[in-house]
Amino acid sequence: MKRRFRLTRSTDFTRVRRTGKSYAHPLVVLIVQPNEMDQVRVGVSASHAVGNAVNRNRAKRRIRACVDILLPDLTPGWDVVILARAPSQEAPFEDLLTALQQLCTKANLLDKPNE
Repeated sequence: MKRRFRLTRSTDFTRVRRTGKSYAHPLVVLIVQPNEMDQVRVGVSASHAVGNAVNRNRAKRRIRACVDILLPDLTPGWDVVILARAPSQEAPFEDLLTALQQLCTKANLLDKPNE
C-alpha cells in the first residue's frame, strides 16, 4: 500500500478509533470515519493479543495486501483503521480478503463490489 494511502499519525488513529463507526468480524475490526480529502487513508494495527512482534507484523502485512486489492474500489473521503484479531494470523488469505470485503460492503465503502 502506497504511503499516501496510509494513516501514519497516532493522532489520526486516535481520532478514528474514538469517533468512528466500527464493524466487527472474527478476524478483523473495521473502524471508519469521513475525512475531507479526495482519497481513502487506511491504517492497520495489531495488539499484543495477536502474538509477538513477528506475528503482529505478519498479520499487518497480510491485511495491507488485502487492502491493496480492495483499494481501487473504495469510495474516496474516508479514514479507515483496521484492527487485526488473533485468528487473523492463521486464517487463509482468501478468508481475510472475504472478511474485509464483507466489512467494507457493510460500511458502504465499496464503489463496486469485487467479483
